[in-house]
Amino acid sequence: MDGWLSLLLGIGLSAACGFRVFVPLLVMSLASLDGHLTLAPGFEWIATPEACGVFAVATVCEVLSYYIPWWDNLMDSLSSPAAVAAGTITTASVLTDTSPFLQWTLAVIAGGGAAGMVQAGTVLVRGASSFTTAGLANPVLSTVELGAATITSILSLLAPLVAVSAVVLAVVALVIMIARRLSRRRSGRISPERRIPM
Repeated sequence: MDGWLSLLLGIGLSAACGFRVFVPLLVMSLASLDGHLTLAPGFEWIATPEACGVFAVATVCEVLSYYIPWWDNLMDSLSSPAAVAAGTITTASVLTDTSPFLQWTLAVIAGGGAAGMVQAGTVLVRGASSFTTAGLANPVLSTVELGAATITSILSLLAPLVAVSAVVLAVVALVIMIARRLSRRRSGRISPERRIPM
């Protein structure tokens, strides 16, 4: 695979790790077992049936844990470092034609960074959901995140540029939404004008 396409594939899969840590790894394992994905040297273990089985069990456990009220917020705090690590590994595993130094530099910066940004966004959205709905809307949010992780992972394999573009647009939309909320809060805190005595 072309170097730029490999990097885009890695970034797309890493961004998916920000939604769910193990879904992209499971998709990668299935795709590599089926011969649709070539892994970098040293990452052939991802394409083993044993690794695929472990990723499948881990995915089910992770997905189900997000449907437990308030436990999902704890999972977000535990998943943040795991998402960055998984994002780094997924990007490194698809960079096939690069030196080890460049491979790991790109993996940490692009892969870990993409996963970290998406994960930070999900933490903010889940926190707002827990605060405003007392956690009642969190199962719906969990389903959306699972769908986003699955679609982003599959789309990254089929059309890496489209997947990364979609992730960038989603992050920009999230930043704009947060900025608007912050500006509304600030404008709400402005003290009313003092009344002029008559």
